[in-house]
This record gives sequence, structure tokens and C-alpha cells, in this order.
Amino acid sequence: MESRWYAAWLERGLFHASVEDPRPPWSLVIPPPNVTGSLHLGHALNNTLQDVLARHKRLQGYNVCWMPGTDHAGIATQVVVERELAREGGTRQELGREAFVARVWEWKARSGARIVTQLKALGCSCDWQRERFTMDSGLSRAVREVFVRLHREGLIYRDAFLVNWCPRCSTVLSDLEAPHRPVSGRLYVIRYPFVDGDGALEIATTRPETLLGDTAVAVHPDDERHARWVGRSLRLPLLGREIPLVADSFVDREFGSGAVKVTPGHDPNDFECGRRLGLPMVNILHPDGRLNENAGPYAGLPVAEARVRVVADLEAAGLLVGSREHPHEVPHCDRCDTVVEPLVSEQWFLHMEPLAGPAMQVVREERTRFHPRQWEKTYFHWLENIRPWVISRQLWWGHRIPAWRCGGCGDWTVATQDPSQCEHCGAGDLAQDEDVLDTWFSSALWPFSTFGWPDATPELELFYPTAVLSTGHDIIFFWVARMMMMGLHFMGDVPFRDVYIHPLIRDAEGKKMSKSRGNVIDPIEVMSAHGTDALRYTLVSLSAQGRDIKLGESQLEGGRAFVTKLWNAARFALLNLDAGIPGASAAQGRGARGEPQPREGQPGSLYDRWILHRLDRALAETHAALDAYRFNDAAAVLYHFVWGELCDWYIELAKLALQGDDPAARQATQSTLQDALAGALAALHPLMPFVTEEIFQALPGGNGRFLMERGYPAPGAALPEPEIREMDELVEVIACIRRVRGELGLPAGVRVRVTLPTTARGFVERHGPALCALAQVETPQLADAPPGASAAVAQAGGFVVQVALDDPAFLADEVRRLEKTLGRLEKDLAFVAGKLANDQFLARARAEIVNAEREKHGRLAAEAEGVRERLARLRHALGATA
Repeated sequence: MESRWYAAWLERGLFHASVEDPRPPWSLVIPPPNVTGSLHLGHALNNTLQDVLARHKRLQGYNVCWMPGTDHAGIATQVVVERELAREGGTRQELGREAFVARVWEWKARSGARIVTQLKALGCSCDWQRERFTMDSGLSRAVREVFVRLHREGLIYRDAFLVNWCPRCSTVLSDLEAPHRPVSGRLYVIRYPFVDGDGALEIATTRPETLLGDTAVAVHPDDERHARWVGRSLRLPLLGREIPLVADSFVDREFGSGAVKVTPGHDPNDFECGRRLGLPMVNILHPDGRLNENAGPYAGLPVAEARVRVVADLEAAGLLVGSREHPHEVPHCDRCDTVVEPLVSEQWFLHMEPLAGPAMQVVREERTRFHPRQWEKTYFHWLENIRPWVISRQLWWGHRIPAWRCGGCGDWTVATQDPSQCEHCGAGDLAQDEDVLDTWFSSALWPFSTFGWPDATPELELFYPTAVLSTGHDIIFFWVARMMMMGLHFMGDVPFRDVYIHPLIRDAEGKKMSKSRGNVIDPIEVMSAHGTDALRYTLVSLSAQGRDIKLGESQLEGGRAFVTKLWNAARFALLNLDAGIPGASAAQGRGARGEPQPREGQPGSLYDRWILHRLDRALAETHAALDAYRFNDAAAVLYHFVWGELCDWYIELAKLALQGDDPAARQATQSTLQDALAGALAALHPLMPFVTEEIFQALPGGNGRFLMERGYPAPGAALPEPEIREMDELVEVIACIRRVRGELGLPAGVRVRVTLPTTARGFVERHGPALCALAQVETPQLADAPPGASAAVAQAGGFVVQVALDDPAFLADEVRRLEKTLGRLEKDLAFVAGKLANDQFLARARAEIVNAEREKHGRLAAEAEGVRERLARLRHALGATA
């Protein structure tokens, strides 16, 4: 049924937001998945939560625009197509740039829609008529416009700077794309002799091969051990160059000898030191990671091989003092996991500090709010320590940088349209920069470029700023902060009012999911096995703010069980509903313009009024929870209403009228049952869209309208407090009797005798049939006599409830059951007591474990004492009936 209903929604245009729609606008943009991607659990979670919000707002009467699209994913996509070429025995260099880019577009047309198809299978109600791609013509125009404006403002500039370089991908990476990961390296201590032969300094390093690019040795200016030597020259080991001993405060006096090698071309701190002191920048690396001619005899070697050779030669020359194991962290490419090399390279940069201030200010002013608020600290930390963003990438796939270098004067012309001559000297010898922009540059424009910027479109006017962004904490830096900066700079307003950071999904034991562990759950397989609604409900129900999700088979089975419960309730309702029930209409809810529609008909019984009162309360609590992004609370509210109040209570109570002889009562109950079920379907629809639509369309009176068109039912008249209390009493009394039956292990169908005080006469007159049917009791007796020895006594609903236990067979069975229970409890109690009496256990176990055992001992002791008391009472009663 899933594909059938999804196609029907698309055909009706229910996901499309028209600028002519008079309803209030509400919008959000999808975090564009990589065009190379396929649906994983993170996608399933985030897009389900966004769909819940979108469908919820549609049901509330909003003109909802959920903007979809995909990201061109520069490095990832180029790698995929290069691998495809490699399998065919070719390379992109052999193809040439133009043919390679055409090949990528061909791949995108063939394979790039996979994740969009999977998002549709998940039920995502995106406005697919507006689907965008970060390299389509409109967005490409926006990218050029932004680049040119920022360049004219002096925020984009070109400079030679030390960057993170991936030898495998042959491109520069930002700090965010080069996460540090632990490696088991070594720390080498090397002697650097003074040129005059008077001693040497010992230098410690984890990268001995980089000494080939050293241009100085540095000490701290306040380090008295070395102050008198500053200015002297040292002999660079192996290559023999003379390098100076300099003083700079970046040196850590406590590390090693207090002297460090300075390699400005291959270390960030050394680069800054070299700039301050005017040291030469020596590059020893080719872009592919091999050493170049500046490495002398080591030219042509890969870094790892060069390290082995350099260490061996240092040892042979007597310059290696020693080495030891030294675990440390080094940057790796987050795409191919290659060790990243620091490299001086001429790149395009975006100066971020002027943009960061306003982005922090709007969050402090709560013009944009984070949910949970704790993630504001992460956001602020990055912006407060922001560095220039290297925005150029040495790739062929992506937005080519709109800058042309003049062959005459050498200056750059930056323009939105391809220029015919240099803007500086007028020459026509122009060559466009070979580089492309970082993928995140175009993604940063997503909230306004997708709506048509730089044109002043009706969509941009209506839907910007968006209401909420739902995303993961790992791209707060990559994306959230950058969208905020760009939105404020170019639109003059925040791109979204709220930022919801969704939880992470782990396995049932709380471990991170990974293919190597074999604990990855494929959402496509889950949707096939359990149904999409079960997966969606499970993910929503577990999405508590600030807590990771532990997901296993048991949770998924629970989601499926809930869908089944709803299905079975609907089957019962449909068997008991007549076509054309007066006062009942499945289409009741909101009108075409979103205005509330009053509930028709007036239900006849207290039970009817009570369930609609509970529906109104559940809807109000659901609205409040979703408005606060407390998705799990919304799921819990609806679970309690549907499973507990609608299925376990109202449907059972409704059977009295449906199976009775009073036509008016039957008709009123039918009307209420349909209204309550339709309301429950509307409430659940954002979470479980397919099964709710299937059931809704089977109800009488649908008139061909879909749930999204129907809207939420408007609340009815409030239920008076006395009636609420009376229903609470009824539920409590029935639950009390059921609890006693459960404790006795009484089989279904066996009725027990119940006595209530005479003050409950009116209560019994009104609800006697309900008590008999739902609690499986004989007609309740009224008496104020003290309870007999064989009666179970409980306080419920303001009454003293006595359940007679004078059947010897029941009593004997219960005594035997309680004796077994007591034996088990005493055995467990003795085992725990033994542990607590063991001095070695108390001394060695952690305090929390000892405390847990003590709590367990108290709990078992109290439970055993309660069983003993029940046994004594039942044995006495059994003797009295013998």
C-alpha cells in the first residue's frame, strides 16, 4: 500500500507549496544528501523527523514548503567516477577535463537519483516539483554571484598559505575535512651540530623526513639555556645546509631540550614562525605525496619510505640519539583516510571573522535557537576561534572558480559572466582558474539559493527565512554556521528560526554502528521486513533530545506491534460502522483554507464524551511536544492514547452499546468511534503516514479527501470535572480488580465476586455493565461490612474494593504459586546477602556496584515480606473454607 498512497499524494499535489496559497507559510530545507549516497539510518532518522514536522504543519493548516535536493559532493563523486574509470582501465587525465565532467554528469543521471527514490519510499513529503541540485543552473548562478560580491568586498582573496593537502585526492582540505586520528608513531631525537663544530642541539620530532625542509632551529627567547647561542648557525643533518638558531615564543621550553626544528613549508606553527621571522619556505613534497627535488637524494620517494631512509642515514652518520614509541594524532582525509600533509600552496580564501560576529550575535539574541541548547556552545566555540576558510579545491567536478588570470599583467579578473578581456590591463589573454569551489560553499547558500536568489522571487519572499533546520551535530561547523553567515550577509536575516540537532543512532548495547562490527542496520531492509510506518514510529519514539538512540530488533518489533494494534482496532471499528452514520464524517477536521471545522454530533454516553475529551488532550500535548521538537514525547502521548485509552478502554466500553438493544446508543457510539478513530489517524499521520491513510480511506464519509486535506479535528466542548473524576474512578476500579485477578493467575472467563460500599450505589447503577464486562466480575454487591478473611482488599476510585477469594480451588492454586515465588525470592535474597557479607567483595567492587546490591537486597526483602503476608492471609482463608 505504501507506493500506492505515495503516488496518490503526488498526483493530488499535496506536497507542493504554491505562492498563491492564502494559508500561512511554513518552510524548511532538506540537508541535501550527497548524490553518491544511499539511505542509511542517519538519513532515515533525520528525514523522518523533518517529515513529521512538515506533515504536522500541513494538518495544522499551513502552506508547507519542504525544499528537497541533492549535493554534488565534489570529492566523493569524483572518487566514485574515477574508480569506475579505473575498472575500465582508464583515468580522468586520459579523458581530459571536459570529457570527464561529462562522464560525471552521465553517472549522475544514471545513479544519482537513488537516494531520492529511497527518501520517497521513506514517505518524505518534500515539494519534489522544486527539487534542486547544487550544480543546477540556478544554484550555479547564485554561487558565482556570491563569490564575486565577496571578492569585491575584499573577503575573498588569493594567497600562498600552508594548507591541508590530501595526496590521494590531490586537493586541499579544510581543517574540518581533515580530522585528527590516533597513530602509533615514534619520537626521534636528532643531533643538529653547530657549524663551528662547538657542540650540537638535540631536536625531537615525529616526522624526521621533514628535516629536509628545515630552514631554522628555534628556542624560546626567555630560555636561559640557549639565549647565548641565538644567532649562531647549525648544520642541517644529511643535506648540510646552514640554518640559523632563532628565538620565538611559540617554542615549548618544557618539551625535550627546549629547541625545535622549524619547517615553515610543512607545519602550521612553523609556517607562522617563518612568516614572523622572514624564514625561507622550502617545499619538499610533490602533490602526489612523493618527495621533490628539494629533498636531495631522497627525491621521488613516498613519505613513508623516505622516513625509513632518513632514519637509517641519520643513524649511520651518528646523528640519531635515539627513538621511542610515541602514540599521537595526525590529520587524515575524511574521504579516503589518507594521512594529510601540510603543504604551502596558493589558494583562494574567505576571510571569516567579519561574518562570524553577526552569526554569533543572532543566536545570543535568540533570533535563532538551538534545540537542545547545549549545542550553542559548540557553535560559539568554532566561531570564536574561526580561521580563514580555504575555499578552492583541486578537482574537476564542482563549481569552477569564476576567476581568470591575465597572461599579460598576471592579475585576476573575477566576474559573474565569462570575461573577454582583463579588467586591469584590457588584454584578451585570459585563462580561467582550474580549481573548483569547496562543496560546502554552495551548500552554505542552500536556504536562499534554492528559492531563486539572486532574483527577488515570490518563493524567496514567502519562504525565507525557513522555520527550522534539522541536522546532525557533526556539521554544525561545516554547514549550520556557514549558512548562518551567508544568510545574514546576503539576505539580512537568519536562514532559520530554529536549529534542531537530532540524536545519534547506536546499536542496542549503545555501541557505534559500523560495518566492521557487523552491527549496522539497513533501513531499506527494515522497511521491507517491518513496514515503513514501524521504522518511522520507532525512530520518532526513541528521539529524546540530548540522548543517543539505542536501536535493536526489540524496538523495531515494538514499532511493528503498535502498527498492528492500530490495524486491529480499525478492523473492529469498520465491522461495527454503518455507511452514512448521522453526525459522523471521516472528512471532518479543517476546511480547504485551514479553518477549524466544528465537531458534528453530540455523543450520548459518558464514555463517548470521555474518549473525545482524551483525544483533544492528546492532540494538544502532541502539538506542544512537536512545537518544542520533543519527538519522543509526542510519540509517547499518541501511544498512550491509541493503545491505552482508545483500544484498551473505549473500544471495550463501546462494545456495550454496539452489541446492545438501544439504537440511539448504538448510533451515538458509532459516531464517536468513527470520530475518535479518525482523530487518532490524523494525530498519528505525521509519524505513520501509510497505514493511517489506508485506514482513513476505508472509513465511511471520506468524500475522497486525504488526511492532509482533512486536517486535525478541532477540539470539542470541555468535559466537566465531575465526569472526568467519574471516569477516572471507573478506570481505577477496573484496573484494581484486574490486578487482583492477575496476581491470582485467574484464567479469562472466570468471574469473581466484588463488593463495594453502599456509597457506590449510583456508581454501580451507571457502570455495572462496564464493571462486569471489563473486569469479568459478577454483578457487584453493595455492603458496608468489614472484609472477610478470604477477600482481597484495595482502595480504588475513592472506594474500598473487596474481591472475594473463597473458592478453595482458587485459593489452593494461589497458595502453591506464592510458595514457589517465596522460595525463589528467599534463594535470591540469600545469594545477595552472601555477597554483602563478603569483605573481599566490599573492598574490591566499585561503590556503585555495592550500592546496587544493597538496593537489590532491600527490594527483595520487601517483596518477600509482602508474599509472606499474602500467604498467611490465604492459608487462613483456605482453612476457613475447608
